[in-house]
This record gives sequence, structure tokens and C-alpha cells, in this order.
Amino acid sequence: MKKTETLYLKVAKIIEDQIHNETLLIGDKLPSVRSAHTLYNVSLNTIKLAYLELESRSMIESRPKMGFFVSKSSQRNLELPSVATINQEETKNTPEDLIDKVFGTLNQSDVTQFALGIPGKNFLPLTKLNKSIITTVRNRNDAGTSYEPVQGTEDLRRAIAKWSLVMEGKITEDDLVITSGAMSAVYNALMAVTSPGDSVAVESPAYFGILQAIKMLGLKAVEIPTHPLYGLDLDALKKVMPEITACCIVSNFNNPMGFQMPDENKKELVKMITAYNIPLIEDDIYGNLYFGTERPKPCKFYDEEGLVLWIGSVSKTLAPGYRVGWIAPGKFKNKIIRQKLVQTVCSPSLYSDVITDFLEHGRYDHHLRNFRNKLYTNFLQINRAVESYFPDNTKISQPKGGFMLWLELDQRISTTDLFNKALAQKINFAPGRIFSQYNQYNNCMRLTYALEWNERVEDSIKKLGKIVKNSI
Repeated sequence: MKKTETLYLKVAKIIEDQIHNETLLIGDKLPSVRSAHTLYNVSLNTIKLAYLELESRSMIESRPKMGFFVSKSSQRNLELPSVATINQEETKNTPEDLIDKVFGTLNQSDVTQFALGIPGKNFLPLTKLNKSIITTVRNRNDAGTSYEPVQGTEDLRRAIAKWSLVMEGKITEDDLVITSGAMSAVYNALMAVTSPGDSVAVESPAYFGILQAIKMLGLKAVEIPTHPLYGLDLDALKKVMPEITACCIVSNFNNPMGFQMPDENKKELVKMITAYNIPLIEDDIYGNLYFGTERPKPCKFYDEEGLVLWIGSVSKTLAPGYRVGWIAPGKFKNKIIRQKLVQTVCSPSLYSDVITDFLEHGRYDHHLRNFRNKLYTNFLQINRAVESYFPDNTKISQPKGGFMLWLELDQRISTTDLFNKALAQKINFAPGRIFSQYNQYNNCMRLTYALEWNERVEDSIKKLGKIVKNSI
């Protein structure tokens, strides 16, 4: 064996041992190639070979323009959550009160928030947003008091279309309608394509906001079994297609399971809804928060008939409180615009202009790249912490982007009861029961990792794991 080969394997072994004995933890950043070259007193090529060796064994991985991070340790690998069998007879214990409890701690700074899908302040470009606010106010002569067009300002719609690179030019400003966040867009989309009494197919588990909107509109949610890696069971969906009026899904980095529906499944889904002439409401607010090398395409990309109503917002990536969202409603655009006119007349013009200015001058691509890397590091950290502190039979999702981690615990555990015990220790999470209209997912929970990772957060996961272990 040549000396260089011996040296790079020796360096790789040192780092591997540090990972195994947890000197280096999942999510930790390794020294840069140049720093490691000085640290180990070897050539740059030797360090590169050592890192490549560790990367080939999935011990570390590179992140574009960020460096190398620990991605694997000697910790056990937990199983994926189960695909649920939907029991439509079990409708007791409606979750509305539980949802109110979860949201009741929204502004309590002493509570560690694993429950809500809101990015922490350290993820957001607050300084640049403040600059955009000042620029906007200076450039307007009406202090933001004028009405904007019902469809939304042309400048904002053009900026959103420009940043919708994943659509490869298939979306223009004329295709978009600005809404008060993504949830408003979902609600309006459901109103536009259904009538009271209609059935809407959703993933199960499903985001509780979608389930609540369906219920409030007098519709019936038809829950479809969902795989933690591949999403909606298309065979199960096909069986109910004759009885449903619409579908409503979160296709990329789903809330709550975190999966990314494969492209071939998206193509097949669009093919199915086209054959049955059934609208598909696609909530794609997490699509830009991918951990891989490129943004996944939405179902809308494959839509040729205008049946997919594609929804996005900046609430998860830029400014949650601004409530700026949008919808590309296809053939339902005129109906959506008429509904918006009746409901709100228009969106707040000041916030629209602030977001437009940021998209044009705030280096949105740079912000998203940093955001994604922080999220990915946090995912690795929370994954490691759950594996370290939770029971051996815990099952855990493996998201490829987004905010959410879905855990399935021992069948004997009620996460609704667990929620009260955790909240007493200033820890908040989302119990699984709120993600179904039926009495399901009682032993599951959703954790959000879009928060600043620190000792307090680590300690909260440790306490939560202890509460789970003591509940068996």
C-alpha cells in the first residue's frame, strides 16, 4: 500500500472513531479541507481522499457551498412508520379541543416548540426584510393604503413566476392569484371545486388545517393510506375515484410525514385525475426546502388540462406573519378571483410590495440555500437525538426536506396523554390524533425541527424521550 493510501485511510479512521464514540455527532460540520490539511499535517489530496472514503460509506456527506457534515453514526437505525389501515367507524374523540391546546402555547417563549410548522427567527433574513420594508415605504406615496388589484399586484405575480423555476416557464404572472397565505388558498380552492356534501380525497395522516377546512365547508374527507416514503397509495385512491369530487394533497415534504412523492407517482396521479376530470389541490409550500441537489417538481408540472390548483407561499421560507401566498388555479382562475373579491377584496398591498422587493433584491436564492442547510443540519440533529433518547421500538420518518418528523411509538402509548405531561415540562409537540378525522394515530406524534438547535432543544428531546419510556 502506498504511503498516501495509508495516510488517507488513517485520517478516515480517526474521524470514523470520533463519530462512533460520539465526539462528532450527526449534523456536526467537519473542518474544511484546508483546515483539516493543517490539523492533520497531511496534503490536501490526502484529506480529500479521506473525506471521499467516509462519504462513500455514508458516514459524512457534502452540502453545496457549506462543506462536509456527519450523516451517520454507530446509533441504531429505527424503522419507518407503518402505513395505516383507515378505520372509518372510529370517529370518537374529535380533535378540535386538542388542536386548540397545541396552538394555545404559540406565543409562550418558555415552551420548547416542536408542535408548530413555523420557522425560528434565526432561519429568517430579518435584516434584509427590514431593509425591504423601508425601501417599500419610501417608494410609495400612499403609505400602503391603496387597494391593489384583486388578482394581486402584477409586480409580485411576475416575481413569483420568475422564481418558480421548477415549472420551467409553464407559469406566468397571469396564471397566479395572490392570497392571504397558503391556507387561504387551500380554502378558496376547495370552495371553487366542490359543493357542500361532496367528498375530497386526502392523505392519511393529513395536515389538520386541511381536515378542518373540509369540515367547515360541509365536505367529507376520504382518507387514503399513505406510505412514509412514497406518499399517497394510488391504488387505494383509484378505488374511490368514482365517489370523490376533488383531491387535496401536500406532495413535496408532506405535513406531517415529510415524504416526497416520486415523479412517476405524480405523473400517474395527474393522469388519473385527468381521466376522471377531478381537480387536484396541491399544497406545495415546502417544495423549496429540499435536502437533495434540486427542487422536486410539483404535480402541476405535469398538468395539461388546468385541473391542478398549485399553491405556494413565503410563510415557511421568508415571512410567516406577512401572510403572502398564491395559487395557480388553472381553469378555475376566474372563480377564485370572484371568491377573493367577495371575501377580502384584495391582499394588503404593503406586504405584497415588501415581498416583491425582497424577491427582486434580497438574494432569495442565497437565503434559501442557507435555510436548507440549517434545516438539514437540524434534521440530522433531531434524528440522532430521537435515536439516542427514545425507546428501541420507536419508528421514525426519513424526510427529504421540509420541517416535519413523524414518530410512531409503542401501541400502548397515547400521545394525547403524553402531550399534557410534556406541556407540564414546557415541551410542546403535535399529537398524532389531530391528523385524522378518525380515532387514529394515537401512538404517533409530529415534531418540527425548524428551530434553533441548542442545549435547551437537545435537553427537551431527552426529557420527551424519558416521558415516553416512563409511559410504557
